[in-house]
Amino acid sequence: MTEFAFAPPPVPFVPVAGGRRFAVRRIFCVGRNYADHAREMGHDPEREPPFFFCKPADAVLHDGATLPYPQGTQELHHEGELVVAIGGAGRNIDTGSALGHVFGYAAGNDLTRRDLQARAKALGRPWDMAKGFDGSALIGEISPAERIGHPARGRITLSVNGAPRQEADLADQIWSVPEIIAHLSALVALAPGDLVMTGTPAGVGALVPGDLCRTQIEGLAPAELRIGEGGPPQAG
Repeated sequence: MTEFAFAPPPVPFVPVAGGRRFAVRRIFCVGRNYADHAREMGHDPEREPPFFFCKPADAVLHDGATLPYPQGTQELHHEGELVVAIGGAGRNIDTGSALGHVFGYAAGNDLTRRDLQARAKALGRPWDMAKGFDGSALIGEISPAERIGHPARGRITLSVNGAPRQEADLADQIWSVPEIIAHLSALVALAPGDLVMTGTPAGVGALVPGDLCRTQIEGLAPAELRIGEGGPPQAG
C-alpha cells in the first residue's frame, strides 16, 4: 500500500449537540443575503441569484476560542450568520426537497479582513485572502434539525463586549435556506460535511484585540470568540 508523504492533517470538525462531531468537508458562504447589509456595503439589494465564495475547512474556529488578531489587516470585521450543516448528498436539488438534505443549524461569524476585501474589489481580484484566512469561520455547536426543525424565522444578533452591533430576523433573508441549497447544488454536488454560511445582517464593524464577540440566534447555541494580540489561533 502506498504511504502518504507525511501524516494527513486532522479532520476539521464542529461539535454537535449531544456529543457527536460534524466532520467538515467544505465551507460555502452566501454574499449579501440581507437587503440592509447590501445597502451598507454600497450595493442594490434587488433580488438576484445568490453568489457564493468559499473558506477552507480548516478555517473553522470553535465557540469559546481566542483568535489572535490576523496578520495583513488593520480592519478585521465581524459578520454574524446562520450556518447550515449539510447531511445529504445531492446535485440540482429542488427547493421542495432541499430541507431533507440539512443535518442541522448553528450560529456563526464570517470574519473578514475588510481592507483586503475592498482592495481586491477595486482591482477586480478574488476575495480569498480577505475571507479564507486561518480561524476566519467561527461556528457554534450544531443543533440537529431532527431536534429543532428548520428555523425560517427567529432573532439573530451579534454583540461586542455586550454591546449590540447586529440585529435582524432570519425571515429578513433575501434567499431562504431551501433556495440557497437549490442554487448552490446547481453549481456543485453537495455532500455530508459541507457547511453553508447564509449571509449577515446590517451592522458589520471592526474588532480589536481584547474584544469579546458573540453571535446568538434564537433556538441555537451561541458562537463566541475573543480577539487576541497576534499569533496562531488558540483552541477554546
